[in-house]
Amino acid sequence: MSRPRIVIVGAGFAGYRTARTLSRLTRHQADITLLNPTDYFLYLPLLPQVAAGILEPRRVSVSLSGTLPHVRLVLGEADGIDLDGHTVHYTGPEGEEGTLPFDRLVLAAGSVNKLLPVPGVAEHAHGFRGLPEALYLRDHVTRQVELAAAAKDRAECAARCTFVVVGAGYTGTEVAAHGAMYTDAQVRRHPMRTGMRPRWMLLDVAPRVLPEMDERLSRTAERVLRQRGVDVRMGTSVKEATHDGVLLTDGSTVDTRTLVWCVGVRPDPLVESLGLPLERGRLLVDSHLRVPGRPEVFACGDVAAVPDLNQPGQYTPMTAQHAWRHGKVCAQNVAASLGVGRRRAYRHRDMGFVVDLGGAKAAANPLGLPMSGPAAGAVTRGYHLAAMPGNRVRVAADWLLDAVLPRQAVQLGLVRSWSVPLESASPEVARVPGRPERARQAGTGTGERDAVDPGAERAGEERSEEQPAGSPSQGRSSGEPAKNQPGGEPAKDQPGGEPAKNQPHAEPREEQPHGSRSGSTRASGTPRRAAETAGPPARGTRKPRKTSGTSGATRSATPAAPSGPTRSADGPADPGPEPPADQPPPGPDIAPGPVKRTDGRAAEGDS
Repeated sequence: MSRPRIVIVGAGFAGYRTARTLSRLTRHQADITLLNPTDYFLYLPLLPQVAAGILEPRRVSVSLSGTLPHVRLVLGEADGIDLDGHTVHYTGPEGEEGTLPFDRLVLAAGSVNKLLPVPGVAEHAHGFRGLPEALYLRDHVTRQVELAAAAKDRAECAARCTFVVVGAGYTGTEVAAHGAMYTDAQVRRHPMRTGMRPRWMLLDVAPRVLPEMDERLSRTAERVLRQRGVDVRMGTSVKEATHDGVLLTDGSTVDTRTLVWCVGVRPDPLVESLGLPLERGRLLVDSHLRVPGRPEVFACGDVAAVPDLNQPGQYTPMTAQHAWRHGKVCAQNVAASLGVGRRRAYRHRDMGFVVDLGGAKAAANPLGLPMSGPAAGAVTRGYHLAAMPGNRVRVAADWLLDAVLPRQAVQLGLVRSWSVPLESASPEVARVPGRPERARQAGTGTGERDAVDPGAERAGEERSEEQPAGSPSQGRSSGEPAKNQPGGEPAKDQPGGEPAKNQPHAEPREEQPHGSRSGSTRASGTPRRAAETAGPPARGTRKPRKTSGTSGATRSATPAAPSGPTRSADGPADPGPEPPADQPPPGPDIAPGPVKRTDGRAAEGDS
């Protein structure tokens, strides 16, 4: 008799806890498969500390294969579920498609950024739901402070060092609190114009900061924010966003280059395609986390509307604490459906909340006891260390180093703005050129998920001074990333990028893999020498990128002698110019030496 097959979609708080508990309960009596776009579990509450440079990204990323040894991990994004056929269709990270059959299905796909019909927000704002967005925000804030310090115009300096955060919930409050400390530390080492300092704004239509928490904790958080210079504006939000600033609902205009969108989350749009009853986008389940009418399907976390037995008629909120507890109960009920243990209803007890405000400041109410100041900070960090399923020692070490050493304020440039669009069904995955996107029913807009072209949504991408806003670069389609941006075609004057038109090795060999990027025209069947002598390509034509096998250490204005014979469909290729008399021809395995110039100057790369 074959073992039952359990498929878990998503490895957030709910999915990870379900997989870990099921692995312990079933004891190898079931095949457990975890489908997730990444190979790690992200501890979201500490993400603001990644953006502020306190923690390294891997500290909040817990390895799935390392902590779930008896669970099969499949990298991919679910793009369709056949409930009648008991299969999950997915797309892998390299575009491959597959299906996973199941006897029990657990939906724990999580949530995505919540969008509002505000003009310009989708194009110029960024969310805060995954590691790519946190890394982008850290680079972006660092870059804006550095550009503001070098700006000669006072208005430009003020706009670049103004940062607007929309949403005064847990995430928005922590982002503003940590961000203000981060930029103040930068300015202390690199002062800006006289009288200028970074300005952080926190906006929300709610009447107070942290409306979900006790009013005393809200006052504590607001007091800490104002002491750090954060401009807290309640009852105010963004009416329109542009590349140069935002228009607020109170009629004022704020010049800024940074808009962080933390207004909340919405369930992953995957559940909308199932045709099952929903409650505000969440899948309706009973108190045992089972979908009515589908005894083999369970749902937990942010995608599930779980009845709150402590408050009849209400549903549990979309928080990490509930998702973590959902996972344990869901695993017990799935195991009970297979004859292991007994099922139980989900009932929770409020253990309190903690909000890290940076440094030694925090707001917490463990077991209903309101706390503030250093005591709350110690409780908050102790809670996070206890709640994390891994990396505790590394996180504690980073906290210790941050307390005694200055932070490293550098921008790596690994994540660009077009890689982290606000409107995305996969905020945990950065968009890269050529990565296939899954088609999924989105809750807003046209109903189709992001297009394959990574440049279709370039949300708030920094524009160069030579290129006006809204117009594509000359010689490329509007969907291509800019050639001077990471992820696009490298700049022609950079090492490892495309060589100059008059330099050797401009074309990759035909037999070398990865000689051309996705979307470019591969010069298949064209001899390398013939391609060199054919002249520069027409304007707007992209040339294949130089491969790693092509030497780029020595460049000269004269084409170098080939290292071996080349084949051509039209006959032997031109052997090229003869080497100088005092230079022996290179052997088959010897790279050619430096070529002497006739103008008396040394060629680039000559010793």
